[in-house]
Amino acid sequence: MTERPPQRTPNRQLAALIAEAGFSNAGLARRVDQLGLEHGLDLRYDKTSVTRWLRGQQPRGTTPALIAEVFTRRLGRRLTAQDLGLDACAPVYAGLEFAAGPEEAVDIVSGLWRKDSGSHAELRKIAFTPAGLVVPSRDWLIGRADDRVARGDPPPVNGARVPAQGRAAVPRQRQTDRGPGQRVTMGDIAALRSVGELFRTLDHAYGGGHARQALVRYLEHETEPMLRGTYGEATGRRLFAAAADLTRLAGWTSFDIAAHGLAQRYFVQALRLAQAAGDRPYGSYVLVTMSRQAIHLGHGREAVQLARVAQQGLGSAAPAVVQALLHSVEARGHGVLGEVRACTASLVRAERAMEAARPGDELPHWARFFDEAQLADEFAHCHRDLQQYRAAAQHAERSLQLRAPGYARSRLFCRVVLATARLGLGELDQACSLGAEAAQQATEMRSARALEYVRDFEKRLEPYRDATAVRTYRDRVAALG
Repeated sequence: MTERPPQRTPNRQLAALIAEAGFSNAGLARRVDQLGLEHGLDLRYDKTSVTRWLRGQQPRGTTPALIAEVFTRRLGRRLTAQDLGLDACAPVYAGLEFAAGPEEAVDIVSGLWRKDSGSHAELRKIAFTPAGLVVPSRDWLIGRADDRVARGDPPPVNGARVPAQGRAAVPRQRQTDRGPGQRVTMGDIAALRSVGELFRTLDHAYGGGHARQALVRYLEHETEPMLRGTYGEATGRRLFAAAADLTRLAGWTSFDIAAHGLAQRYFVQALRLAQAAGDRPYGSYVLVTMSRQAIHLGHGREAVQLARVAQQGLGSAAPAVVQALLHSVEARGHGVLGEVRACTASLVRAERAMEAARPGDELPHWARFFDEAQLADEFAHCHRDLQQYRAAAQHAERSLQLRAPGYARSRLFCRVVLATARLGLGELDQACSLGAEAAQQATEMRSARALEYVRDFEKRLEPYRDATAVRTYRDRVAALG
């Protein structure tokens, strides 16, 4: 006698949520397919697929996480695959979680470092997802610094430390011992800061791909053991701040090699580490970095929202230069959207804030790069995006005059913006000459963004492809190999 297949249990949890969300079976399938496309997945589910899920069939792969995200967006509360009666799987949003506490934050970010330092090439292929920006930015905005980050020492009793004789002594390890439990010192944190400056300098001059893997290995082998070591509250806050800075930099270098989904995950984890550090201003800077990535990828609305969350979270007490930075990045988002009035208003606010700055103002280390050259660069990009080419050329020229040689990649970007402006003004010879200089510089650094700037300029040359200047440009670029 032939055995009958086992009876599946109807999925009542999923059915209840479908009813609450007001979805039809076809509507749910369509939304899952659309979300899959955001991640580069061609799923092709239909109403019959949803009927099977309701009967108890378990979808495979990352689909349960996608279905959960569809309901999360619709209902406005975080739902997991298990909440829908579906089997858990490797979530699509792994690495984009905003941890509940510092220990969980360390677990998530260290797992990211370990995977990235290995031969996990698929990490670099993860797609950027605009939906993954919503929860972390919201949680940062409404959240506050963790009550306690210290490790290895007991918490204060009625505001006082427990006397040393009343607890087991923690043996001090040699500084060469990087195992868990090491006592973290201010010298360790100073070393983290120095390493950050070194990698930042390399990134500015040679591109994110030059030493990115070395930075990730440093995070795995040096920073993680410190985070799992022994430290008090004050040292712990400084340690989390330094780790946040290095993690943001790892994301920035990932962004520069076009590993956009990976970069997004680094930025989210840097934001969470900044919250553990109690460093609200640095969290705003991480959000600005996330906004810049959204701008580069053409997600102007998300870029504007991130910049505004950064402004709201920091308030009006921020130094004038920091306010100028936040307003200029919001302007870039409006520029991508072609919103002339909003872009102009943000640029005016940025300019006024910069004018209010004083030479003696104390600035956080991460804001010191934002000077007149950088502000002119932001203006040039905005005017280019709004097709206001004369203003774009003026600001780009000013930025190039003021920008230090060490910022080679930024100078390259600005040179391409100037070339685009010259092209828009009908000055084809100058445009091609500037573009050829930028193309040569792009071959000398490991930066996918630099190559993308050059390719964008070349697309704009297409209507003039038969002109002598354009043919000369192509010959010069071809000779670069």
